[in-house]
Amino acid sequence: MRDHTKLRAFELADEIAVLIYQITREFPREEIYGLTSQMRRAVVSVPSNIVEGCARESQTEYLRFLEIAFASLRELHYQFGLAIRLGYVKESIANESNLKLLETEKVLGALARSIRNGK
Repeated sequence: MRDHTKLRAFELADEIAVLIYQITREFPREEIYGLTSQMRRAVVSVPSNIVEGCARESQTEYLRFLEIAFASLRELHYQFGLAIRLGYVKESIANESNLKLLETEKVLGALARSIRNGK
């Protein structure tokens, strides 16, 4: 069994989860069941799938959960861009948050690639 707390990908995903919850707190009330809910579900899925993958015995299952986490992260990245275009996210927050999303994608993608190539 792997320790998810030792993974940089998990640390970044956890930071993104907290960040997105903070950002979506400021979204319009009418988005509570729309974009706010979608973004929160996607962002929680990222670290959750990393944790679940770490609990799996086989490398194949571990990789599958990392791929699911990566897909949720990409989904979130689109939703975040949409929120910016809709004017829900302040510019001062948007750039830094986008950089954090990109860093998380790179680290998680590299982890999945290393496992895929290590087979």
